[in-house]
Amino acid sequence: MIKKDIIVFTESRIRFNEVDSMGILWHGHYIKLFEDGREAFGEEHGLSYYDFYNQGIYTPLVHISCDYKLPLEYGDTAIIETKYIDCDAAKLKFEYTIYKNSLEKKVIVSTGKSVQVFLNENRELILSSPQFFIDWKKKMKLL
Repeated sequence: MIKKDIIVFTESRIRFNEVDSMGILWHGHYIKLFEDGREAFGEEHGLSYYDFYNQGIYTPLVHISCDYKLPLEYGDTAIIETKYIDCDAAKLKFEYTIYKNSLEKKVIVSTGKSVQVFLNENRELILSSPQFFIDWKKKMKLL
């Protein structure tokens, strides 16, 4: 079976309170844009943080990386591409590409990756994927 990419695009306007004294988006806010992308992905595809939380599962980040290519500035529109990366392990993996102002021009300003694991209500690591996550993967034709 050929697996298709599951991608969501989200827009975010760069606000004045997010830039430094040079008018450039502060580096830590790129991680916030990744978070915006993950939340939009979850809402669009039925895999939100509430879906996990309602199952008694926490999904903390254990890895995140960001490569900066070009700056975003006050007034720019960030287009966040969030792509789910399927894996056999009990993890959530995403890749991100942030574009400046439009998808048509394809000006990439940053790329990144994140990994989240599953914890139970006692905050203990879950080593196998929860059943509702397996069901979601089947629904998305990943299994």
